[in-house]
Amino acid sequence: MAQWTSAMGSTQLARLLASQQDRPGTGSRRPPAYRALADGIRLLVLEGRVPVAARLPAERELAVALAVSRTTVAAAYEALRTEGFLESRRGAGSWTAVPAGNPLPARGLEPLPPEALGSMIDLGCAALPAPEPWLTRSVQGALEALPPYAHTHGDYPAGLPALREMLAERYTARGIPTMPEQIMVTTGAMGAIDAICHLFAGRGERIAVESPSYANILQLMREAGARLVPVAMAEGLRGWDMDRWRQVLRDAAPRLAYVVADFHNPTGALATEDQRRQLVEAARSAGTVLVVDETMSELGLDPDLDVPRPVCGFDPAGSTVITVGSASKAFWAGMRIGWVRAAPDVIRSLVAARAYADLGTPVLEQLAVNWLLNTGGWQAAVDVRRAQARENRDALVAAVRRELPGWEFEVPKGGLTLWVRTGGLSGSRLAEVGERVGVRVPSGPRFGVDGAFEGYVRLPFTVGGAVADEAAVRLAAAARLVETGAGAGTQVAHPFVA
Repeated sequence: MAQWTSAMGSTQLARLLASQQDRPGTGSRRPPAYRALADGIRLLVLEGRVPVAARLPAERELAVALAVSRTTVAAAYEALRTEGFLESRRGAGSWTAVPAGNPLPARGLEPLPPEALGSMIDLGCAALPAPEPWLTRSVQGALEALPPYAHTHGDYPAGLPALREMLAERYTARGIPTMPEQIMVTTGAMGAIDAICHLFAGRGERIAVESPSYANILQLMREAGARLVPVAMAEGLRGWDMDRWRQVLRDAAPRLAYVVADFHNPTGALATEDQRRQLVEAARSAGTVLVVDETMSELGLDPDLDVPRPVCGFDPAGSTVITVGSASKAFWAGMRIGWVRAAPDVIRSLVAARAYADLGTPVLEQLAVNWLLNTGGWQAAVDVRRAQARENRDALVAAVRRELPGWEFEVPKGGLTLWVRTGGLSGSRLAEVGERVGVRVPSGPRFGVDGAFEGYVRLPFTVGGAVADEAAVRLAAAARLVETGAGAGTQVAHPFVA
């Protein structure tokens, strides 16, 4: 059986290789043609622009597309096989890989204990402190509303009726008619996606994911036994590469696809309205259920930003798109309330399956979120969150540009994260050495499948002012240690990234 999960066409690969010519070179000496081709493909794999386990074009096809000899392509493929970046099997072709025996981190960074924050700048978790006074007021409001619920058993597998109704009204106000029967309240977005994966994608099922994608969701899916099929994002902040999505959905026929259309984690990209429409159409044609993570959707940071319609707005029948929302990013990570919007029959199946999982979501926290949504406190808190994230973003961008001018990134218009190319340095080494000099960052491979994005780190907008300046200074110190080889050591795996 072939080990590839997607295919890369010769024209597409040639275009990606040509795009590398626009980047600064590393010297004036030109390697042999086969070596340059092998190095180009290897870099595309490490950056995640060509997924791991993607079948490459046949030698003759690629030679024609690149206008080189077939011997050059054959020699490049052989070099990649020798280095562990390509595997082949007679009759099945050749597909990309990462070298065996060189494991790269798949997990993330656990939240730093509050008592350690004095000595370490924590850029591991994309989470801000609670927006006060709204957290305190919401809890007080929840306590006042609690007595009637205290006289019941307290188990509401679908969520409190009042909160389901309020969430349905919010979708309807956004132009997406929704009934309470289309809503299930969950314990955070992670709880929602875990339930969806268990319902739709059994062990061994394929799930298409953006590449890069949210580290915790990738790990959740791995542990559920899913076969992840990465789909590279468009270059920069241009959202999705629809040609790749159509190809993967057609060729791999994944049961599920997981996407973050609004201020993507980690890149910050915002999918256009046309991309959303095309993706829903492609998923419907392929019979793929599209799981859309909207946890960042309210975090537009630029005042003149025009956010496209929700993805579910292009699925009026409700047969293709399942939407997941949460209070954790827009309000506070400690408020573990999430929700699912889907067709009523899907909600009924999720609720029925919940009897064997967690039974329901804490009532008091549901009442707190309901209070926020009913009183206008939610919007007021989101406004505070946006202002704080915008200020932090601008401070962090200025600091990194000043201290690390060779690092490359585009400034997103929303979300909580900056996706940074580290000038050829290993993101894993930077993460390791950074902890020694007092700054924690997650390396790029944590957000990829099978070792992609080694040349990246993710920087969240969680610090500002003088702390952002100091974080950049410490990152620059870590970069100097990595460059000189003084930071050699053992990579430590961590279990969580927010």
